Amino acid sequence: MQKIKIITDSREVFSGIPSILSSIADVEIKQLAVGDYVLSERICIERKTMNDFVDSIIKKRIFDQIVRLREAYEKPVIVIENEEFERKFNMKALYGAIACILVDYNIPVIKTDSREETSFIIYSIACREQLKNKREVALRGKKPKMELKEWQQFIVEGLPDVSAVLAKRLLSRFKSVRNVMNAGIEDLKQVEGIGEKKAKKIADVLDAIWED
Repeated sequence: MQKIKIITDSREVFSGIPSILSSIADVEIKQLAVGDYVLSERICIERKTMNDFVDSIIKKRIFDQIVRLREAYEKPVIVIENEEFERKFNMKALYGAIACILVDYNIPVIKTDSREETSFIIYSIACREQLKNKREVALRGKKPKMELKEWQQFIVEGLPDVSAVLAKRLLSRFKSVRNVMNAGIEDLKQVEGIGEKKAKKIADVLDAIWED
């Protein structure tokens, strides 16, 4: 029987979902420019916890993310995971954002209550797409339109253990991607959040000789 394949964004590893999926599917970890789980050349899932979703509404990021997702994939899906959400928030704004995503952008929004349920939804959609619809898994969506700053951050985030926040700190200190890559261990340690171990790991990756 054909094994289901799922391409997962590297930043999702800490959610535990890729680990759950790996027991029933072939999971490939990559750093994705848009979305979190690629299930075919046309379907990509953006997963958000309810806290993430609310933050993206407050900081007005949600619709920029939605536009990029829509530009990149024919059939994007939003999954909102409601695990341990206790914040007070204007429900009118919350459901207004969901309604806009559904009606104006024609993107399905699925609510789950746990990472296990999220994993099951992802796997179920992947099965439908790959087994019934015979769709291949590939990063074939339209190339996302990224601004220069987004490309800079995306490249720096590719360094080991470098989050979005840390990437911005590195770029703020060193001013360019090239300067970040050329920084020595002692220079890297001057950035908040980078200690000896992390600085050495970054340097080791940058200095390692490629072996064919």
